[in-house]
Amino acid sequence: MTEGWSIIGVDQFRLDGRVALVTGASSGLGVAFARSLAAAGARVVVAARRRDRLDSLVGEIEERGGEALAVTCDVTREAEVDAAVASAVERFGALDVLVANAGVTEPVPAEAETLETFRRVVDVNLTGVFLCAQRGARVMLERGRGSIVPVASVLGLVGAGQIPQASYAASKGAVVNLTRELAAQWARRGVRVNSIAPGWFPSEMTGEMLDSERGQAWIRRRTPMGRAGELAEITGALLFLASDASSYVTGQTIAVDGGWTIV
Repeated sequence: MTEGWSIIGVDQFRLDGRVALVTGASSGLGVAFARSLAAAGARVVVAARRRDRLDSLVGEIEERGGEALAVTCDVTREAEVDAAVASAVERFGALDVLVANAGVTEPVPAEAETLETFRRVVDVNLTGVFLCAQRGARVMLERGRGSIVPVASVLGLVGAGQIPQASYAASKGAVVNLTRELAAQWARRGVRVNSIAPGWFPSEMTGEMLDSERGQAWIRRRTPMGRAGELAEITGALLFLASDASSYVTGQTIAVDGGWTIV
């Protein structure tokens, strides 16, 4: 009766002995991602520009029995990304998971958005993701294994319109297709690439919307599940993609959005 049941064990989601690097780890989703990876057994390198917040997160992970390292990193700077990847390898001996989470947005009508703003958003949200994925993959490809998880957005799958942010939507849409291309290039060499497209979750970017009753009402009205997400509701998707539970999955984008993109 139990023959073959072992293949569905929860151990597939464990990350014991593996090393994960999370960018944009100083707030919001990045903090939640780092915590969940550590709880699953990974040794975690947290990277962002605000070092004080990273140090606090490392302390929290270590208090719970995990291992973590803080690295100051601006994902638009090659030298800093190289240093973050090198730090992971030097401290923990490997790099198995890379979560490219750093991102920015500048909501403004397209007709008023400056080229400088557009380029800055694309530089962080798209070029930064590519740079992190490329440098992480160079380490992973040598070992013949690894999982890269770019963080896209539901606005990379559909438009928003009422919250105008052309640069953000364009950059996140590009991340979705970059995910497919990188996955296609590296699949036979053992490196998987899958992205997560979050809907509305609490973060610095969404603070203005979620702190306002009008904003919350708009989200409830537009989301089939009738509410914004909670941070604990997105980490399961990350653990799936980061772990052996998704060993035959690559090039995919998982929308974690309460149904936002289905209507």
